[in-house]
Formats: sequence, structure tokens, C-alpha cells
Amino acid sequence: MDVRLREWREDDAPVVLRAFRAPDLRAEAPFPVITLQDAMGWIAGWAGVGHAFAVTVEGSVAGNVAVSRIDDHDNGWVSYWVVPEARGRGIAVAATEELARWAFGERGLYRLELGHRTNNPASCRVATKAGFRPEGIERGKLRHEGLRYDVERHARLATDPVTHS
Repeated sequence: MDVRLREWREDDAPVVLRAFRAPDLRAEAPFPVITLQDAMGWIAGWAGVGHAFAVTVEGSVAGNVAVSRIDDHDNGWVSYWVVPEARGRGIAVAATEELARWAFGERGLYRLELGHRTNNPASCRVATKAGFRPEGIERGKLRHEGLRYDVERHARLATDPVTHS
């Protein structure tokens, strides 16, 4: 499987729009993505706040991987998603590994962190397979639609052994 990262382009907006129609992704969107204009806004919104990459498989966009919240200590926050029809094929793991290589090598970061709701075992598998070690539970960290969710935090250091998914 040929998983690659590239910059998002405005003509990727239909994929973003389709992705955020999935109920689980809709809940994670920073704002409602319900029109093509919203999707273009989501793509443009990454400028200056982090590095987001379209994840492609054999040339077609299948997801997103990003590092944001980069601080003065060379730490960054990782996020990822894969369109529903492409899930379960290891795409998120491969993309997250590639993002880590880029963040450590090209961007010079030292620590990458991510978090997932404890009721999301698929995201936990992605994190661990991509070499992110669990560091603990943050109780009641997130609130969606009036419900509180615990979050498991994971991290990977530039000095951690390279993983192979």
C-alpha cells in the first residue's frame, strides 16, 4: 500500500466535506463542515497553526494527519483521521509514522503527543502501532453534547526506537 503525505489543496474540499459527514468525524470538527465553502475553510484554517497533510493512497485522498500546538520546547500535538471507507487498512498508522519522521527530522521536534477518548479503541491502536507510548488517563477532559469523556494521552520522543507497522 502506497501511503503518502502531501499538502492539502483547495480541490480536495469535496473529500473533506464527505469525511466530515461521518458522525464520528463531525463531532471532532472545529466548526460545522456542511458546505464546500466550509471544507475549503477547514483546509485554509491550518495556515499558521500547524502542519496538516492530506494522506493519499495510490493518489487518492484517504485522510488527514497533522501536528499543531508546537511550543518553545519542541513539542507538538498530533491528530489524524481516515475517511470511513478506508479504515481498517493501516492507513492511519502509516501516515502517523510518516508524520513523526517528518516532525522529528524536518521540523526538528523532540516530543509528539496525542490523545484519544478512552471509548475509541481504534485510535488507541493507531497510536500504539505508530510508536506512541501511553502516558496516562486525563479524567473528564473532553465534553461533547453534554457528556464528559476521559482521554488517554500518548507520546513519542525523537529518541524512541523507530517502529515498523
